[in-house]
Amino acid sequence: MQPIIKSCCGIDVHKKMIKACIAKGPLDKPPKFEIKTFSTMTSDLLRLKDWLRQNEVEKVAMESTGVYWKPIFNILEDEFPIVLANPQHLKKTPGKKSDVIDCEWIATLLRCNLVPGSFIPTKPIRELRDLNRTRRKLVGVMAADKNRLQKVLEDANIKLTSVVSKVDGVSSMNLIQALMTKDELTRDEIKALVHGKLRSKIDQLVEALNGKLTDHHRFLLKIHLENIAFMAEQIQELDEEIAKRMIPFQKEAHLIQTIPGISTTTASAIIAEIGVDMSQFQDEARLSCWAGICPGNNESAGVKKNGKTRKGNKFLKATLVEAAWSASKKKGSAYSAIYNNIARRRGKRRATVALGHQILMDVFRVLNTGEPYVDEGAEAVFQRNSAARQQSAIRLLEQSGYMVTKAAA
Repeated sequence: MQPIIKSCCGIDVHKKMIKACIAKGPLDKPPKFEIKTFSTMTSDLLRLKDWLRQNEVEKVAMESTGVYWKPIFNILEDEFPIVLANPQHLKKTPGKKSDVIDCEWIATLLRCNLVPGSFIPTKPIRELRDLNRTRRKLVGVMAADKNRLQKVLEDANIKLTSVVSKVDGVSSMNLIQALMTKDELTRDEIKALVHGKLRSKIDQLVEALNGKLTDHHRFLLKIHLENIAFMAEQIQELDEEIAKRMIPFQKEAHLIQTIPGISTTTASAIIAEIGVDMSQFQDEARLSCWAGICPGNNESAGVKKNGKTRKGNKFLKATLVEAAWSASKKKGSAYSAIYNNIARRRGKRRATVALGHQILMDVFRVLNTGEPYVDEGAEAVFQRNSAARQQSAIRLLEQSGYMVTKAAA
C-alpha cells in the first residue's frame, strides 16, 4: 500500500469513549503511531481537536457507529476533512481485535487513502433529514393508534369499518365521538353526522353502529382519539417547519414534482435523503446502489445467483416505494406501463420496487440536468419492450441453429 497522507487520524468510536490514533511521518518510511483515549464529552472532544491541530493532521476517518459519530463530527467538521466509513468496509482479517488495533487499522488505511467515505450531506440537508424522518415515525405511530381504535370498535361489536373505507375520516370520527356520549344513535342523528357518499349508506350505518359499547370501551377510545389528535397536531407543526426549511430548495423540489407519484411531502423527503448536488453520486447507478433499491449483483463461476436488493437507505427506499405505488395508478403513463409489464411476470411487490428504482434514476437525471421530467407515454414503453422481446426470440432461434430473416408481414 502506497501512503499519500503525511499525518492522519483514525478514530474508533464508542458511546462513552473514543480511541484516536495519529499516523504520521515521511511517506517513504513506516509511520509513527500515537494513540490517545478521549471521552465523548464536548470538553474532551475539544482537547481531541487541539491534539489533532498540534500534530498537523490533514484528514480524519471514523466508523459510522449508530449516532455516536455525530458529536465528534460536529466538533471537527469545521477544521478537518472527515471520512465517515461504513463499518463493513473497514473489517480486518479475523484474529486479535481491540480498540487500539481498530484505530491503528483505520489510520493505516486512511494514510493510503483506502477508506471509502459515506455520503454526508450539508448541515441544512441534515436538519431537513431529521425533520422528515421524525415525521415518518410519527405518521407510523398515528397509524398504529388508528389500528388500535379499529380493534376496540370491533371488540365492542361496532362494525363501522365494514361500511366506511377510512376509520379516521371526518364522518367516521363524528360517529365515534357521538358514541362516546350515547349508547345508541338514531337514524336522523347518523344522517346529520355523515357527509358525501355515506349519506346513501344510512341503513348500513344503523346496523353497523348497533353494538355493545361499554364504559371500558369508551375509556380506550378516548385514549386513542386523544393520541391521534395529538399526533396530527405534531405532524402539522413538522410540516410547517419542513416547508420553511425547503424554501432554499424550492427550484429542485418543483423539478422533481414533475415526476409522477412525487408530491410536495415526497419531494422534501427525497431531497432530505440525497440532497440536491448529484455530482457526489457520479451517476444514477451509484445513487441507486447507495439507496439499496437496485437489483443485487451476486455472480460466481459465471452463474448469476439471487438478485435481491442490498441494504441501503431504508427511509429513501420506503419513500420511493410509496411514490411508485402512486405513479403506477396513472393510466397511459410510462410508469404504469413499466409497472404492469413487470407485475405480470414477477409480481406486484417486485414491480413496485423496480418502479421505485426507475423513479430514483429519473430524480437523478432531473436534478443533474435541471430539466423537468417528460413522460414518454405507455405506447413508447410497449414498443420498446416489444422490440426487446423480438430480439430475444431471434437470439434464441439463432443459438438453436436457425437462420432468421426478418420480412414485412
